[in-house]
Amino acid sequence: MKPTLIRNRTIYKASSFIRSKQMCSHLSDDLAKKYNKRSVRVTEGDTVKVMRGEYKGVSGKILRVSSEKNGVAIEGIKKEKLKGGNLDVYIHTSNLVVTDLNTEDKWRVNKLEGKAQPKESKTLEKKESKPEPKPKTEQKADSKPAQKEAKKDKESKVAKTAKKEDK
Repeated sequence: MKPTLIRNRTIYKASSFIRSKQMCSHLSDDLAKKYNKRSVRVTEGDTVKVMRGEYKGVSGKILRVSSEKNGVAIEGIKKEKLKGGNLDVYIHTSNLVVTDLNTEDKWRVNKLEGKAQPKESKTLEKKESKPEPKPKTEQKADSKPAQKEAKKDKESKVAKTAKKEDK
């Protein structure tokens, strides 16, 4: 089977969460230099420009992202019905270039800028606060009495179980 058929089949039969991960689009040149990334996942509120297809050259904000229809609805791109009314036209994200980002989500901005997430900083603090192990000489001296006590405890438990079984 040809690789293109296999690729198309995997895209068509992809589960919903994989489809939503595939909703990425290229960044414009100035944004790519600023964030050192080529592409970004599109969200509602991003401003995009259509690079391919019937609506080439049209810019607008993203109104809706649909992983089921595998595209995004853009402000200003509508199709008229025969009986009147308008429909949103869904355009695939590979045909778009992001010209302006929606920066309301602080997590997204931190991710783009490459800053450390708060969870990572907490784990680093925990690692630093661990107590240092005792030197080997002290451990050996402390461990001998502890081993003797552990043996005595085991012997007493065995003796108690033996007494219970005798009764």
